[in-house]
This record gives sequence, structure tokens and C-alpha cells, in this order.
Amino acid sequence: MPRLTRFPVAPTRRLAASLVVAAAALALTACSGGAPEPSGTASPAPGTASPSASATAEPTAPAEPSEPFAIDCAALITPEQIYAFNPNFGADPGFEPGADDVKQAVADGGTACGWVNQTSGDVIEVGVATPAPALLAERNNTAALGSSAVPTYGTPPAVTGYFSVSGGRGEAQVFTDGGVWIVVESNAFFEPGDAQQLVDAVLGNLPA
Repeated sequence: MPRLTRFPVAPTRRLAASLVVAAAALALTACSGGAPEPSGTASPAPGTASPSASATAEPTAPAEPSEPFAIDCAALITPEQIYAFNPNFGADPGFEPGADDVKQAVADGGTACGWVNQTSGDVIEVGVATPAPALLAERNNTAALGSSAVPTYGTPPAVTGYFSVSGGRGEAQVFTDGGVWIVVESNAFFEPGDAQQLVDAVLGNLPA
């Protein structure tokens, strides 16, 4: 029987076969829905602070609280003093502050009192407070800008007084070097002298 002779496969044929196999593998990968290459940058995990949020704000000092000021209305202006001012005025049992500055005095920890004219219905409102120094200076500056100085209420810096009229209501404001703010307001006041007697009464009745 004749002998079969095996000839070696040429290197070029092996290379071609390898390329065909590789191409087929790539085609299968493209059809399999493989995961795409990642793109962009990863977002930080939830709850992770960004660099800009890491800086902390400077702490602010808390506002200095005002000292409460409490006094009985009959001691702030006595019945005898209100009678001497006008016999028709008496304590207003249902009094509620209505004047803005009297309300502010209450908000600053102060006391508000009211007297009503039994004939005309006019009401006198008085508010007294001892605001913190920064607030007291603010109240004083506001009064100075919106009112006229009244030397008869007292001598600065021991006592500084102002008077203004707005909407048919007169208002006296007094500031003492002891840190007291006094507001006396009424539609019965038209000029500084109308409130003078009550301002004097309140100043004289302040606790030492």
C-alpha cells in the first residue's frame, strides 16, 4: 500500500484561522448586550458632604436678654396722681396695649398700664421697660429720629425726653441713664406739656 505523506500546515494558514476565530468571538460579544464602558465621574454617595459644604459658619453671639420690669399700675401712677392730672381719668380694667411703642415695651419685658377718661373715652397708655443696652440704644435712636427733643422732661444724660404727634395721638418717650425706657401715649396729648405731669409722676415712682 502506498504511504501517505503528511505535509506541515503553512504558518499563514494557521494565522488566518486564528483571525477568523477572534472575529467570531467579537461578534458574539457585540450581540450579548455586555455592560457599556463607564463614562463620566461617579457621584458621591448620598449623605456625603461636598467640599464646599465642609466649611462651618462662624458662631454668632446670642443677643443679650432684657431685664424684666414689673410694677403695679397703681404704683407706676398713683390714683392721687392720675386724679390730679384729670379727675375724669381712672384705671382701665380692660386695658390692652394699642400703641406700637407701648407694645414694644411689653415685648422688651416691660409693663403696660392704661387709664380711661370716663367722659370722653380717651385712653392714656404707659409702658415702662428696661431693654438690654443694645436695644435701649436702638429705641433711643429711633425716638431721636422721629420725635422732637423735650428739655423739660429731664436733663441729659440722666434723662432724655422726646415728643411726637402722629394720627392725632401724642407720645412722650423718656430714657434714663439707669436703662429705663418710658412711653406715655394718648389721643389727649397734643403738645409736650400735655404729658409733662404724667412723665414726672412715672419718673418719681420708678424703683430705686
